Amino acid sequence: MFGSLLRFFRERAGMTQEGLGGYVGYSKSQVAMVERGERAPKGKFVEVADETLGAQGALVAAGRKLKVSRFPSWFEDYADLEAKAVAIHMYANHVVPGMLQSAAYARAIFVAQRPPLADEEIESRLAARLDRQRVLERTPSPLVSFVLEEHTLKRPLGGRWALRDQLEHILDIGKQRNVEIQVMPTSRQDHASLNGPMILLETDEHKQLAYVEGPGGGYFVSEQPQLGELFAQYGILRAQALNPEESADLIDKVARDL
Repeated sequence: MFGSLLRFFRERAGMTQEGLGGYVGYSKSQVAMVERGERAPKGKFVEVADETLGAQGALVAAGRKLKVSRFPSWFEDYADLEAKAVAIHMYANHVVPGMLQSAAYARAIFVAQRPPLADEEIESRLAARLDRQRVLERTPSPLVSFVLEEHTLKRPLGGRWALRDQLEHILDIGKQRNVEIQVMPTSRQDHASLNGPMILLETDEHKQLAYVEGPGGGYFVSEQPQLGELFAQYGILRAQALNPEESADLIDKVARDL
């Protein structure tokens, strides 16, 4: 909402994003991120923009109520539910999921993003991702499981040593009693979820939800029969994957071979 208000006053004043950036000390792309709600205004941005655009205090008033999150706006609702969930189950087919990522691996993902993120944005997202992992050690402990495609363990994001560190990080997390990690071998002929990754939650109110994420954002599935189908798919995936002990042996072998 703040971003929409900023854009309204900027356009009413006949000023470009680049022009406003010259007053507030931001680049054109950074101003655009504030207007899209992807970046929080910092420093004297709000006060300077309010005066420059003739907003007569409207931006300052809105800025006082601004809710700042380190997550993208489309991910906030999921992050809030995840932090309190009693059970979390993830199937990943592209990269190691954020909850299992080491710092170097996560940074490599953000650095590789296109269009490129600003250095400040990379650091903010990295801190948020690592902080999110605290849910694994929360008391009471949530029940957490992962099914990872084998090829996610072999893409050397960040380089060979970063990947080895990532694999060792997965093995360490897998030792926690509330966490089970399984690998879906590439050689497996049958596969219950070729339509993509998923996250299944049991909320703190014991309500079941599914969350599906794509390049442009994510959405919840809460209604039957789609919700039941996703839970059934995940159950079959776990049966098709290597068991946790076999999976740990495979991850350890991949790490040692690097």
